Amino acid sequence: MAETVSVTITQKENYQFLVDFGEAIPGLLADEPAPLGKGEGPAPMHMLLAAVANCLSASLLFSLQKFKQDAGGITTTATCIVDRNESNRLRIQQIDVAIQLGKEGAQITHLDRVLGQFEDFCTVTQSVQAGIPVKISVTDGKGVRLE
Repeated sequence: MAETVSVTITQKENYQFLVDFGEAIPGLLADEPAPLGKGEGPAPMHMLLAAVANCLSASLLFSLQKFKQDAGGITTTATCIVDRNESNRLRIQQIDVAIQLGKEGAQITHLDRVLGQFEDFCTVTQSVQAGIPVKISVTDGKGVRLE
């Protein structure tokens, strides 16, 4: 079952663009940081990071709910490394994603199964990984890295 999703981008001024997601979703002002733009909205890199972080968080939540588990909240930070490629063009070289659960890992049953499958549910990250390495780490509420 294929699905078509679209957004419309309209230039407002200079490097500012209005992002229209459709009738049911509020629009967004995107802008490049100075010196190109004014930095009055997220840049495309920020939106890509937000998409990856949001999708992974939602996929983890989905996986937890399959086992009727509560993580006590999920906080996700996505960071990218931007560098020049061999043609001297700026490119995202890598995305690092740090996910922190609110509860201790010992309080979550079936955690090994949850962690073993949630990444596969993430449409965005699985698609992005075809061109950009994405490294994901998950820690519990005490900061213990979960495998």
